Amino acid sequence: MPQLKSESRFLAIRLSSIGDIVHALPAVAALAESIPEAQIDWLIEKRYADLLTGNPHVNRVIPIDTLSWRGSLPPLSVVEETLETCKKLRAAGYEAAVDFQGLWKSAVSAFLSGAKRRIGLANPWLRESGAGVLYTERVSAEGRRHVVEECLALVERLGARAGPWRFPLPQIPESEKYVENELARRNAREFMVINPGGGWKAKRWAPENYALLLRLLDARISGEFVLTGSPGEYDCIAEILKASATKRAFYFPSTVVQFIALARRAKLFLGGDTGPMHLAAAVGTPVVAIHGPTDPARNGPFNKADITLYNQAPVNHTRRNKNAAYIEGIAVEQVEAAIEERLARVHG
Repeated sequence: MPQLKSESRFLAIRLSSIGDIVHALPAVAALAESIPEAQIDWLIEKRYADLLTGNPHVNRVIPIDTLSWRGSLPPLSVVEETLETCKKLRAAGYEAAVDFQGLWKSAVSAFLSGAKRRIGLANPWLRESGAGVLYTERVSAEGRRHVVEECLALVERLGARAGPWRFPLPQIPESEKYVENELARRNAREFMVINPGGGWKAKRWAPENYALLLRLLDARISGEFVLTGSPGEYDCIAEILKASATKRAFYFPSTVVQFIALARRAKLFLGGDTGPMHLAAAVGTPVVAIHGPTDPARNGPFNKADITLYNQAPVNHTRRNKNAAYIEGIAVEQVEAAIEERLARVHG
């Protein structure tokens, strides 16, 4: 292993999305705590940069906008901004760049940074197998089950020592106040969060199942039921609320940082393999997760007390699958029983 200089500068690359950024946090924390004199910058998509606000392990957050390049030519201002970001990366003099993402665009970012060492996962753990040609070091994730463990394998190559997983997520006073005020307005002193959305249809449980579940919970669980989701998911949430006919359920609009504040206060989180689920798990909220096409051993909550319902069905879960179906084989009664069991474990 090459000897690191005491003033080493590292570039962490995890551009998106919410859950994947959350999974990289313990690795960056371990690197910072193992080499406290080093400076760590983080290259991240602009829309997710708020997730790193106040992170004590990150010296500089470097936002970039690659998402606007999808499907069409980006505005000239975005091109100019991207080129300027690349210049700043090269000027920083990084000893090593760690690509936690494993895509061509993240590997290219590592290459353009000018870092002497470019570290990423080896095949078959890369998401885009060809990206590995741009690394100077390819790391095996053999024996690593969870994504967090894969990320830790990368920084261990730089001398990081893995300890307890740390997720330094933002705690912004304005967001905390917003959540407190909205909950008080709703008189929601005790509540669980339900997030019915997901990245694509095959990762979601059917809306009618959530509506039936709310009817069951209304008769058996105390407190309020707070439904969360993006503005684009509002119509689905409104459909669930209408069909459930419970007066104790309501939609709670929030930014990602406001959601973190909400999750910290919740007695339980219910949802699929989504960014909100990973945020809830990271802040220690009890979780019941519904998994379909993704393996919870790799992508699920990591508290042993949390409960995952997994149908293990072979599903084409790509975003482009026009014939995707909702998660099947997980009954409403199973989910309701899991919620009661997870709440009992809190007090057990």
